[in-house]
Amino acid sequence: MAPAATDHHHRSTTKSSNKAFKTRHATKSALKEKSKGKVEVLEKGVRRTPHQQVMSKLDRRNHAKQLRQNKLGDRRDEAAVFAGRDGAARIVAVVPLCKDVRTRSDEVLKNLNASVDVNTDGSVGELQTRADAGSSEAWRLATVDIPRFKQKVQYLTPARDLFACLDAARIADFVLFILSAEEEVDELGEQMLRCIEGQGVSTVLTGVHNLDKVEPAKKRPDVLKSLKSYITHFFATQEKVHDLSSRQDCSNVMRSLCTTVPKGIRWREDRSWLLPEEVRWEENRPVVTGTIRGRGMKADRLVQVGEWGDFQIEKIVAAPLETAKAKRTKTHEMALDALPNGTHVLEQPTEEQDDLAELAPEESLMTDDNLSIPPASIAPSERKHVLLDDHRYFDEEAKGVDELPKPKRLPRGTSKSQAVWFLGGAYDDDSGSDMEDVEPEDELDVEMDIMDASGAATGPADGDFDDADLTEAGGAPSEYPQSEMFDDALPEDEAEQIAAYRRGRRDDAENDLEFPDEIELHPHVNARERLARYRGLKSIRTSPWDEEEDNFYQPEEWSRLLEVADYKSAKNRVLKAALTGGVKAGTRVDIHLRVGSEKREYLQTLPRPTAVFSLLKHEHKHTAVNASMTLSSDFSRPLKSKEEVMVQCGARRLIINPLYSQAGNTPNNVHKFDRFTHPGRTAVASFVGPMTWGSVPCLYFKRSTSGEDEAGDEVDQLAQSMQDANGKAEATAPGLELIATGTILPPSTNRVIAKRIILTGHPYKIHKKLVTVRYMFFNDADVEYFKALQLWTRRGRSGFIKEPLGTHGYFKSTFDGKINPLDAVAVSLYKRVWPRRAKAWRLGTEAQDDGDEVPMLVEGEGMME
Repeated sequence: MAPAATDHHHRSTTKSSNKAFKTRHATKSALKEKSKGKVEVLEKGVRRTPHQQVMSKLDRRNHAKQLRQNKLGDRRDEAAVFAGRDGAARIVAVVPLCKDVRTRSDEVLKNLNASVDVNTDGSVGELQTRADAGSSEAWRLATVDIPRFKQKVQYLTPARDLFACLDAARIADFVLFILSAEEEVDELGEQMLRCIEGQGVSTVLTGVHNLDKVEPAKKRPDVLKSLKSYITHFFATQEKVHDLSSRQDCSNVMRSLCTTVPKGIRWREDRSWLLPEEVRWEENRPVVTGTIRGRGMKADRLVQVGEWGDFQIEKIVAAPLETAKAKRTKTHEMALDALPNGTHVLEQPTEEQDDLAELAPEESLMTDDNLSIPPASIAPSERKHVLLDDHRYFDEEAKGVDELPKPKRLPRGTSKSQAVWFLGGAYDDDSGSDMEDVEPEDELDVEMDIMDASGAATGPADGDFDDADLTEAGGAPSEYPQSEMFDDALPEDEAEQIAAYRRGRRDDAENDLEFPDEIELHPHVNARERLARYRGLKSIRTSPWDEEEDNFYQPEEWSRLLEVADYKSAKNRVLKAALTGGVKAGTRVDIHLRVGSEKREYLQTLPRPTAVFSLLKHEHKHTAVNASMTLSSDFSRPLKSKEEVMVQCGARRLIINPLYSQAGNTPNNVHKFDRFTHPGRTAVASFVGPMTWGSVPCLYFKRSTSGEDEAGDEVDQLAQSMQDANGKAEATAPGLELIATGTILPPSTNRVIAKRIILTGHPYKIHKKLVTVRYMFFNDADVEYFKALQLWTRRGRSGFIKEPLGTHGYFKSTFDGKINPLDAVAVSLYKRVWPRRAKAWRLGTEAQDDGDEVPMLVEGEGMME
């Protein structure tokens, strides 16, 4: 009989648990994360600072409450300009990025107004049209009252013109970009996006038009997703692209426009500014009406009125709206002087009002009918040797051989500091066996600085070499055998050899640009006269630069430019002074400007200004402006120094011919001049122009050309390209191209821009470390003049000139090692160059600066390179 069936079960011994992981043994991935610098997040509720650890719970609550109240107070102050029935209107710049949106911008504004129950009766509010550059549709201003939010909104609808959109975005509180659901953003629209992003922009919103016309409807989310991906490439904070054909999305846009506090633009908020609502002439005096924004406007400061230029303020008069109720103003807050017509003067200039002088007066430079600037110490024709750093070596007339001090007889082991205490003649007896000859240190020491102060080598052309034994001093006697003869070749044979050598050098330079600053001297040219302005430097980063030697060549008005000794403290004082005083922001005023009789007719022919900015103290005076410049990688060619470009810096647009130099700080404030700035690289652009406080963004534009730049006035060509036969403005995208961006740097007239040239020679004979070099100079007098300079080769060798050979410019030289016969011997020379003056840019007119159409400061170029 079979046994009874029982329930099957596993043994208890099979149910074993594994050992838990021990976290004290870190894994490789955990160690890798820690080595990356990962910061562990502290537990929630832990008091992080010692101050918080000693604070009680009540104190911590009070501290958090104070921070919250301060933040709410700051927000309330920022929004105070828009508060109340008489508050300022919120300026909204509506920028169309596509062609089909521009023709339907009125429909977009009507949808926005209808979403908040504002009836426009077939028009978009009260449209005010202003003509810019002969166009009747270039600038449209509409003011709409929004009862739901108790706010006023001003719509700025510029034409699809680059500068019109830039001007609108520069003074707007909000920028509303309109995309199209049917067309892509064209080249002009993308250029406007890049320029608005580069100049600085306030709060940005994005909407799409004609989305309801996309069929089938299921494609509309994909269109919104694609447009959001595009706009976040320029403005990453955009969370949504609003459908402007939907009433709900339009209502959300209007709610954001009426309730959000605009973040503003940093450089703009440091100044006072306003949008001109009306410009009229009273008694041959222009009067600008608008609401003050930013800081308080002071009558002592100058104002920049668009492209009209800079003006002094005659007075600031209150101009309240007719529907606004008269407010009582306390006497201690604002002094009001009643005028016959019932208006009130809010502020008038005082004795400390800024003048319109761009340069320092000439009387300040005169002392006993002589300029306070001393001329060069030595005339160029009287100099016997080239200037090396701040010395002139081997000058036999300045210090003869007999005048050199005799070596002292000093005990062995005497240090240099102890040697100065031994009087002359104290140890003249030669009988002492413990004496040794010690050479005094004088100006004959021509040892080179190998590295700069920061330890970074810049190459042998700038005086930086590898560690080498430079035991061969310049001017040492020759080591050639005395029996060796040197015969000068005939001039005809010498000319043929020079031509053949230089033809080969040109072919090599086309394949390998080893010497970008190399020049060639003509055999019949005196190098001492042609290179009179040039000097030698042991190191371009550390060697001192004797500025007195440049006084003979500097421009006449260079010493009259504004020089700021301590830029950081001066900027803080100017910005701090702008915080207090003046007419309070949010006040609607009439600004009466002072205009000379000679400018009235000219100003009346110009278009109405688009903005008024109050200048900070000294911002009208000219100085040596330095600005960083990063050339766009999309620009197809290098940009040459002194080539004319247009720069927009804050509220100004200037035509400049900048000098490019290397960026960064050097101990001696000497920076190498760059003949070209290449795409993708950053350089410093220097020019003479009005002072600008703070780090203001810069945009650089260039006229679009298919070929090489043609000679002539580029400003006139640019103006003609922007106007058609009827005198109406066209889009500026075909005429202008954004080539670079940058930021204003501290100005300085002491920044030395050193232009480098390289003279090269051919190693004719090589005998170990002794080399005979030719074709660098072409007479023995030039060799004697430049013999203090250090020689270098492109393979890193360095040496000195020993003595000339013959009369055709051959010379002997000694190097720190044997050089290659295919190597080239070179020497570097430097001279200071000065930037040129900028000119004001005006659309449709010639670029001029208060009637001065010729650059004031032009470098006296004496070389044909």
